[in-house]
Amino acid sequence: MPSPHAEQLLRELHASLGLRKRPEDIAQLIQDLFAARQVTLDPAAAEALEKASEHSLHRLWHGYTSMLEDFARPVGAQRQLARATALFASVPAIPERACDDPAEIEAVIRRAGEEIHRQYGENDFGLDRLNRAERAEAGIGEVSKRQYNKRFRLLRRMEAKLARLVHEQRRREVTMTGKGALAHTLSYELFAADPDSAAFVAYLTARANMRSVFTNGTQRRPYDEVADALFLRLRAAPEQANWYAVAHVHPTAEVLGHLSDEELTRLLVRWNGFLRSVAELLEDAWNRSRIEPASMIVRRGDDSSTWNQAAQSWSTARAHWFALMTELGREDFLERVCPGKVPRLMAADVAYWHRRSGGGLHPDTYVWAELPRPWEVLRGEKECPRSLVEAACKRNGVDPVAGGWTAPRPAAQAVRFSRTPELVHGVAVADPLMASALRSAGVFSGRGKRAAAEEWL
Repeated sequence: MPSPHAEQLLRELHASLGLRKRPEDIAQLIQDLFAARQVTLDPAAAEALEKASEHSLHRLWHGYTSMLEDFARPVGAQRQLARATALFASVPAIPERACDDPAEIEAVIRRAGEEIHRQYGENDFGLDRLNRAERAEAGIGEVSKRQYNKRFRLLRRMEAKLARLVHEQRRREVTMTGKGALAHTLSYELFAADPDSAAFVAYLTARANMRSVFTNGTQRRPYDEVADALFLRLRAAPEQANWYAVAHVHPTAEVLGHLSDEELTRLLVRWNGFLRSVAELLEDAWNRSRIEPASMIVRRGDDSSTWNQAAQSWSTARAHWFALMTELGREDFLERVCPGKVPRLMAADVAYWHRRSGGGLHPDTYVWAELPRPWEVLRGEKECPRSLVEAACKRNGVDPVAGGWTAPRPAAQAVRFSRTPELVHGVAVADPLMASALRSAGVFSGRGKRAAAEEWL
C-alpha cells in the first residue's frame, strides 16, 4: 500500500488525465511521487524529470499560467432548471450536479410536462398547445393562457437546451479522446496499480493534451525525452508494468505485445464504437458545411471547430484501431475494409503562408479526396479495401505504410523536451501576464480590439 502522501499524489495525477495541466507540473508531481515512495531514480530519468520540473509553476516566481487547465465544459441547464422549479409544483429544487446530467434534465422536462398535459417532443407552438377547451377537459382550466404559454415555451427551450448540452458534452468527449486517447477513462484503481506506469501515462497524456500552435510547420510531438525516460523504466521491469493501462495512450507493438487477446479485444471494441461515433460527427459537419475535399480550406459557414476536433479524434482512434487489428493478426480484415485518414480544415491565411514559404497542400489531402468518405465505409455503403488506398497513395506520391494509410505508424522517436508556451489564440507569447492582457484585448482573435492592447502596452 502506498503512503498517504504517495496516494494523494497518485490521485492528483489521475485527476490530471481529464485536464490540461502543463507537462512541467506533471513532471513535478512525478518527482514528488518518486520521493514519497523513496524510489531512487536512474540518472537518465532523474535528469529528464528535473529538466522539465524546473519550469513547473511550483518553482516559477509568479506561479501563474494564463492557459485554462481544463477542457472547455458545456454550460449546464442551471438557469432553466431554476425557472422550472419556480413554475412547476412537481419540480423540486435541483442539486447542482444534476444540472449537467442529460438524464436528470430530461426527467424534469417529462415530469413538468405532465402538469400541463404536454408530451415530450411536442414543440410546435401552433399545433401542440392546448386551447381553453382542451385545458379545461384536461383538468387544468384554472391555468390562464398566459401562464400555460409561459410553461410551454420554457419546456420547449429546455428540450433545445438539452439537445445542445448533449452535443457539447459529446464534442468535449471527442476532443479529450482526440488528444489523450482513452487515458481519461482509466479508473483510479487501474491507473494506480503500478505507480511507474501511472507516471508514464500521466506525463504522456499531459503532453498529448497540449494545445496546437499557430504554425505552417508540424506540431510538437507528445513523446519526448521525459516520456522516453519514464518508458525505459517500464521496459526495465516488464513484469511489474501495467501494460494494459499504458496501451490506453501508447499502443506500440511493444506495448500491445504484453497484452492478452482478451485485453486487446476489449480495447478494440471500445475503439470500434468510438470510430463510429466520430464518423457520425464528421458526417454531420460535412453535411452542414461546403467543404471542398481537394483543398480542405475553410470557407465562410463551415463548422471548422467540430470538423477539426472530430478529425483529430478520428486520427487518434484510427491509429489505435490499426495497431490493435495488426496485433490481433486481422490483416485479412484490413485487406477488405481500410478506412482512410481525415485531414483537418486549414484556414485560408495558413494555406497562403504555406504557399509563400514554398510549400503547398499536404499530399495526404489528395489521397483523402480520392477515397470514399469514412462514414460511408463504416456503414458498408462504399467499399474501401487496402488495394484502393494503396493505389490512391501511389498516384499522389505517398508511402502508404510510412504515412499510416495502410498500417500502424512506426513507433515515435523521442523529441527534445521544450517548455509549454503561453498561447493567445494559438500564437506563442513569452510572458503569462502579457498573454492574459493580450487575450482580454482580443489580439490575434480577429475581433478588432487591438487598440485596447496598444493602450495597455
